[in-house]
Amino acid sequence: MNDYAPPAGLIKRLMALVYDGFLIMAMWFVTAGIFVVVYPHTGLPMEDINGVTRASTHYLQVILFPLLLLETWAFYAWFWMRGGQTLGMRAWRLQVRDYRGGPVKLWQTVARFAAGCVSWALFGAGYLVALVEPHQTLHDRLSATATVVLPKQSKKP
Repeated sequence: MNDYAPPAGLIKRLMALVYDGFLIMAMWFVTAGIFVVVYPHTGLPMEDINGVTRASTHYLQVILFPLLLLETWAFYAWFWMRGGQTLGMRAWRLQVRDYRGGPVKLWQTVARFAAGCVSWALFGAGYLVALVEPHQTLHDRLSATATVVLPKQSKKP
């Protein structure tokens, strides 16, 4: 895995992110659906809004949002630590590696995800860093990882 691969371009990174975004949204829908069904049976406070009883907005912010954030990190961590590719990255032949070329470690997934959240909080500015040498994003640099383009596989006859 230590063979050279060129750094991934910004467009490919964003396209892989779009692919993964569809998968993550599907996971969020399932999780939120389960949350909506289970919440009324937990004994936690409910609100009555226009005659409809539902989960308290405060508890949605305190329970559901962190749960979805954790679920998103777990999605990325799972794939990054097992081959370095999410499904979107596989479609675009991208791979995340340790900066030395080895597999990504757990601490790197945490650092990478946190820095990725900061990148998005800055309206994607952390991704624009990929336009400057060594062509890695803010979250690549802060997590000691590199996102590279894998060579095309030759078709066997």
